[in-house]
Amino acid sequence: MKTAILHFDLDTFFVSCERLMNSELVNKPVLVGGTGDRGVVAACSYETRPFGVHSGMSMRIAQQLCPEAVFVKGNSMSYMRYSEMVTQIIREAVPALERASVDEFYADLTGMDRFFGTYKFAKELRTKIIKETGLPISFGLSQNKTVSKVATGEAKPNNQIKIDEGFEKKFLAPLAIRKIPMVGKASAEILRNLGIHEVRLLQQMPVEMVESVLGKNGRTIWERANGIDNRPIVLFNDRKSISTERTYNLDTIDVVKLQATLIAMGEHLAYNLRRENKLTSCVAVKIRYSNFDTETKQVRIPYTSADHIILPKLQDLFAKLYNRRLLVRLIGIRFSNIVGGNYQINMFDDSTSKLNLYNALDTIKNRYGASAVIRASTLGVKTIRDRRNPFKDAPPILYAHRKQ
Repeated sequence: MKTAILHFDLDTFFVSCERLMNSELVNKPVLVGGTGDRGVVAACSYETRPFGVHSGMSMRIAQQLCPEAVFVKGNSMSYMRYSEMVTQIIREAVPALERASVDEFYADLTGMDRFFGTYKFAKELRTKIIKETGLPISFGLSQNKTVSKVATGEAKPNNQIKIDEGFEKKFLAPLAIRKIPMVGKASAEILRNLGIHEVRLLQQMPVEMVESVLGKNGRTIWERANGIDNRPIVLFNDRKSISTERTYNLDTIDVVKLQATLIAMGEHLAYNLRRENKLTSCVAVKIRYSNFDTETKQVRIPYTSADHIILPKLQDLFAKLYNRRLLVRLIGIRFSNIVGGNYQINMFDDSTSKLNLYNALDTIKNRYGASAVIRASTLGVKTIRDRRNPFKDAPPILYAHRKQ
């Protein structure tokens, strides 16, 4: 039976999400990433590529190279929602799914030729994703992961390629060596120094020579250059943890600012748990100081998604962690041991008014966005929640949660 591995990759995913949320960005050069001296380009539109812009570069340099580009501060929660939409569509259609990243998927279609035709199936699935989400997506289809992934890269933007069995080496041969997965900057530099710029020359080298030049990864690189890859699909499971963090433009020792950031992140992740009908039983806080020392503490709690249970735990962990009074570069939180389930009242600690409050707040957030209702103490914290508010210039609703 012929193996058939499908690789999907959402094109300039973060940019595409931003364009769905703001149509004024369509056909314009767009940079998504962080601000300040430490800002990095997380994604850039194809319109910025001729200027030499690429993901991973300094945002400051990118803006100098392409001054007309529109800058957008990234929002991971918004992107995750779109990723979940795509995941669900693919998951319902294929027998085996692997989610390699937030915007990259593998599916094993082996055996489907007997019933439908793998290429026809993949095309129709791609069309469905585009129609239902509005996101551009490309795919490569071949007998293994490596060739399919490289084919997807060659298909972009917003297209598709099928590499028939037996044509893998021929397809890879004319490509630049950096197109082969696992060939990073260092490996590529070594190969170029030997005069190897295209995959075909790498294919022609004895595997022992590649091993001697590239070390322990040499054999794997040689195999992939020759279109050999027997890795199976790693079945996708629902995530067991969620996390978020904030890197400050300037290191800070402002405890009020740090605590406000912590609370904003905590209530936002707790809201996401409730929206997805999830509960957590372990919360953690991470602090990275200006000297890059990083410390983390976690605590087990009863399964919950309630702010009034989670936030005090986060504050307690922060108080135990932050006792050095050094400048802080980054603060983050993580919820783990996540399971499905709805938050239910605790007869000893909760009241119906608390549950009614959560229901009311979540209803408003579900309808108008996560920033529609915020705690007054976190008003100065930006970029933690969804920035987009249908009230536009109108201020968000503020509330102060009182102890009952």
